[in-house]
Amino acid sequence: MEKQKENSKARQRKRAESFAREIAKKEKIKIRVRREGDETIWFGLGVFGVVGWSVAIPTLIGVALGLWIDKTWPSQYSWTLTLLIGGVMLGSVNAWYWVKKAGIRKWEEEEDQEE
Repeated sequence: MEKQKENSKARQRKRAESFAREIAKKEKIKIRVRREGDETIWFGLGVFGVVGWSVAIPTLIGVALGLWIDKTWPSQYSWTLTLLIGGVMLGSVNAWYWVKKAGIRKWEEEEDQEE
């Protein structure tokens, strides 16, 4: 009976410690957001611009290359449309990479500041 009480208390202590860590983590996030204020808006606009250009450039290159191929070597297939779709797909992968990289860099900076 005594041992069950000790195990129960140990489990409660672990839960309480886990709960306290989770609250501390959320508190740090709230403090960071309040401290940064306008910085997050500029960061968001910067990422938005990078994403836009990351999709637009490969798409335009694909269209230009497709138009050139269609004029130079006419065929039954539209290379313009094919390379347009390829450019959008490549641009989307590129944008995903940049958004992921920006998010990782942001979290790494936060961890460095906490230490």
